[in-house]
Amino acid sequence: MKTSNSEIGQQTNVTDDIQLSVVIVAHNEENRLASCLAHVAFADEIIVVCDKCTDRTEQIASDAGARTFTGSWMIEGERRNFALAQASGDWILEVDADEHVSAELASEIRKVIASSPYDYHQLLVDNYIGDRLVRHGWGASFGKPGYAGLFRRGVKHWGPQRVHPAVTFAGRKGFELQHRVRHYVDRNISDMIRRLDSYSTARAADLRDSGKIGSFSNNLRRMFSRFFKCYVRRKGYKEGGMGFMVAICAALFPMISYLKARYEDN
Repeated sequence: MKTSNSEIGQQTNVTDDIQLSVVIVAHNEENRLASCLAHVAFADEIIVVCDKCTDRTEQIASDAGARTFTGSWMIEGERRNFALAQASGDWILEVDADEHVSAELASEIRKVIASSPYDYHQLLVDNYIGDRLVRHGWGASFGKPGYAGLFRRGVKHWGPQRVHPAVTFAGRKGFELQHRVRHYVDRNISDMIRRLDSYSTARAADLRDSGKIGSFSNNLRRMFSRFFKCYVRRKGYKEGGMGFMVAICAALFPMISYLKARYEDN
């Protein structure tokens, strides 16, 4: 892994009194990063880690006043831990380049970090497919209905996985914030299918590394349980065809990952 700090020669807002740092990890996000950065401008510090970027992602981040770092990581958890280690704030807000923080959520975050006795807080997420809000049915490793994205520095640690790394926390879990992060997860159904292919390829590599790829019968069972979880228990049926697609992708994810790990070389 190679990394380089791209702050040299640019003005930085690092001080000894940074209360909130925003951390973003990005790969070729020139089309979405500027909007994301505009929605987190309320923070005292913005960190953007550019992973294998070949477009204008780093320049866009630098022009917006972010502290930028470049590098190449094979493991998702490792690049996220690197990003967190660069933050100077007492509190960290972790977002992705396809996410927006509303003014209402920004105000709520400021109030929480000013008075919270806890160490980390859960953020609810509104997921969009194109311009359509799809609120029900997410989960089972395919979309997040919420995540612990607001936490004190040093509290959160990502595990060594390529996709959906395990997360551990040190400290006390606090209350859930009321306002939601807006997550523009996919442009359309074709994007959902491409994401399923990408996620399952990364998961297959993790399975091969672990030496425990599982069995066909177990993953067949998981297909049905995951579909039921997303479509019925999490009420994906309320979203019509989009909810069905979310449930199908979530159900297929472990089986396709297993088949790739079993039959593909890399």
